[in-house]
Amino acid sequence: MIQRIQSVFLLLLALAMLSVLFLPVWSKTDPASQQTLVLTATKLAYHNQTPGSATEPMSTWPIAACAAASAAVALLEIAQYRNRFTQLKLGALNFLLIVATIGAGFYYSGIGEQLLNLKMPGTFEAGFYLPTLALVFNLLANRFIRRDEQLVRSMDRLR
Repeated sequence: MIQRIQSVFLLLLALAMLSVLFLPVWSKTDPASQQTLVLTATKLAYHNQTPGSATEPMSTWPIAACAAASAAVALLEIAQYRNRFTQLKLGALNFLLIVATIGAGFYYSGIGEQLLNLKMPGTFEAGFYLPTLALVFNLLANRFIRRDEQLVRSMDRLR
């Protein structure tokens, strides 16, 4: 039911987590060799490689799996608008999935830091900050779900 404000927050959460799948999470450029290491939700790969260096991209599927699962749970949570307790449970599960996405992004960025020029720090991109925004949306949605439940309980007391 998109008419409720928590459904809007959950839809924004799903869009933010789906965006993580397509945006870079972290990047680092070595000024000496002009190599760029880019972390996305699916791989950690070099761009602008020097000729002769054959480095395989590293798979980072846990980031993509957690982000996609979080978006799916948010959409399922919207569909469960009649059962607010189920929505709250799915919100708690979504919290864990979003934190796991942030943790996996941080873990793989640490691996990337070790692969290319230890003296130069890498930069976190939009794909790293979107799960934090999704976390805020999840907390707001849960707050409004609880507020709806309290309203229903107060109306039951009046009857």
